[in-house]
Amino acid sequence: MTATYAGDYHFDFAETEAKAPAVTGRDPSRLRIRLVAIGFALIYAVICGRLVVLGFDHTAASWRMGGPAAAVAAARPDLTDRNGEILATDITTASLYAEPRNIIDADEAAEAISSVFPDINTTNLRHRLETDAGFIWIRREITAEQQAAIHRLGIPGVGFISESRRFYPGGSTASHIVGHVNIDNQGIAGIEKYIDDRGLSDLHQAGFALGGEMAPVALSIDLRVQHVLHDELAKAMERYQAIAATGVVLDVNTGEVMAMASIPDYDPNSPAQALQPDRLNRMTAGVYEMGSVMKTFNTAMALDSGRVSITDSFDASRPLQVSRYTINDFHGKNRVLTVPEIFIYSSNIGSARMALTVGVDGQQEFFRRMGMGGRIGTELPETALPLLPSRWTDISAMTIAFGHGMSVTPMHVASGAAALLNGGMMIPPTFMTRSEGEAQLLATRVVSEQTSDMMRYLFRLNVERGSGRSAEVPGYYVGGKTGTAEKIENGRYSSSLRFNSFLAAFPMDDPQYVVLVVLDEPQPERPGLGATAGSNAAPTVASIIRRSAPFLGVEPQPVGTQPGALLVTY
Repeated sequence: MTATYAGDYHFDFAETEAKAPAVTGRDPSRLRIRLVAIGFALIYAVICGRLVVLGFDHTAASWRMGGPAAAVAAARPDLTDRNGEILATDITTASLYAEPRNIIDADEAAEAISSVFPDINTTNLRHRLETDAGFIWIRREITAEQQAAIHRLGIPGVGFISESRRFYPGGSTASHIVGHVNIDNQGIAGIEKYIDDRGLSDLHQAGFALGGEMAPVALSIDLRVQHVLHDELAKAMERYQAIAATGVVLDVNTGEVMAMASIPDYDPNSPAQALQPDRLNRMTAGVYEMGSVMKTFNTAMALDSGRVSITDSFDASRPLQVSRYTINDFHGKNRVLTVPEIFIYSSNIGSARMALTVGVDGQQEFFRRMGMGGRIGTELPETALPLLPSRWTDISAMTIAFGHGMSVTPMHVASGAAALLNGGMMIPPTFMTRSEGEAQLLATRVVSEQTSDMMRYLFRLNVERGSGRSAEVPGYYVGGKTGTAEKIENGRYSSSLRFNSFLAAFPMDDPQYVVLVVLDEPQPERPGLGATAGSNAAPTVASIIRRSAPFLGVEPQPVGTQPGALLVTY
């Protein structure tokens, strides 16, 4: 294409386009993109640098930089019993804080605050108020009167926060079950710790459980039965001048703990009491030589092994001498005893001979099968490991047969007994509600149904004719086994220090519940009487069953009727 202009000057566009030099400058759009990227990188670097500075700033922790709201104790779900009765709940309380950066006169502020809280360290408080921190706690969970007094002082830079505080309406009634929390409403014992470990603490840290309502957590216990158990244990401690008592009521078909108490206990509203050494949860966190209640397991072991029949007899006419050890009977019959007689007369000699018939290996396997080789599996974090013989010898087997030489928790005993009486199925104990269907999915067979039937027979026989007579409750067909163990003092067994227990179940024609009571160092009720389990632990169990059976839905049968299952002759 050609254009002609005046003066005979012309310009050829096609030629110009073909010969035009290439553009040598940078593309402006790419330059802008690079500038924006550099800007973002600088901003990111500034943010990272600031975070590093805050991370190493020891004068103001990250939760303080977040202000008062970030330090509020997080909310927790209510704990209820199986019927919806409140065991633990959150209440709103005021806490006092300060913002030192806004304090005008630290000396004056410290003096004023100490006039309301005389126990506070004024010098320490003054130093804290003189810092450049953005937030500090002065006193958590103050009373309404203290809040009003501080408010009247009108101190600039001092304020209040409403936060959650845990409250336990029942006080000490179920303290070892529910546990307690710390000042920040974090669970540190019992079920409170369990629900934190199951994810609540993670929700708190992520900020998803700082307020609002959460679904309550229903426990397996029945508060009415819990009151009965706690009350009867307290009465027994006073009546028999025992130093401690513990007990449990356990559903044999679901493994649910209907009630559990250990006294001395503590008020979870004042959790510092739990630090006292005698406030231990003896049911799951203490291990003991349980004495003759362990003959329950020795007898079941012998019968289930097939090497011993319920019609067999063993010589208990004289003490059993093994090396330098002599095994005697407390109330010896000095004759040959049948297996039922060994059980109801609580013969150490007969029990030892039965254990030797099964053998050391068979005994080890049986007790491990019954769950006594490790910690009891419940939701409570406070559980103890059984103490087993370092070398399991014939002597170990004989002493374990009558409850010495091996230490377990009382909960091991109650859980194992439930398996022996419910048809032979071991079901892990639980403090959470559980249906029979759910329990069966967890159940494992540990003894045969026939062995279970024979143990029911022996339990009932012992209350009818043996050492458990004082546990009888008309209409409920209670069965059980006594245990009177000597405690070790200065390396030797002491006949004056006893650890008494009674392991029971009811009704024996169709057992529904196991009840175990343990009394530590009980004394004779009055001069001239003994201090055996039959005279103190057994009647305590009877009182618990008498009062709690109606709450558990177990109706008494007419006195004089005999359940058909117990008419069987072996």
